Parts: sequence; C-alpha cells; structure tokens
Amino acid sequence: MNVRAFIGVLLLFYGALVVFLTLNKPKVIWNMKKIKLFEKLLGERGTVVFFYVFAAVSIAAGIWLLS
Repeated sequence: MNVRAFIGVLLLFYGALVVFLTLNKPKVIWNMKKIKLFEKLLGERGTVVFFYVFAAVSIAAGIWLLS
C-alpha cells in the first residue's frame, strides 16, 4: 500500500468516526469547550450540520485518494 492509499483509508475511517460521534453525541465529546463554542456560534443544529459536512469532505477526499 502506498502513502496516498494509506491516507485515503485514514480519511475514510476519520469521516466514519465523525459521523458516528455526531449521531451518538457522547457527553465527553459534546461537553468539550471547542464544541460548546461551535454550538454558541452556529447553534446545535448548525454544529451537527458542520460535522456532517466535515465528515462528507473527509470521506470524499479519502475516496478520491483511493481512486
């Protein structure tokens, strides 16, 4: 496996992890100061949308690197 494919796989796993954490909203993660700042700026729904978009970009980049 070359470096490009390895980074692609990492991005796929990272995107999947972000989706999983966004769906489950564990207290440990959602009580972090950075997340609270996002909620203050974007609202709860905006924060969730931000994380879904971030995950989609990560997954798309991973697929692009693998192709």
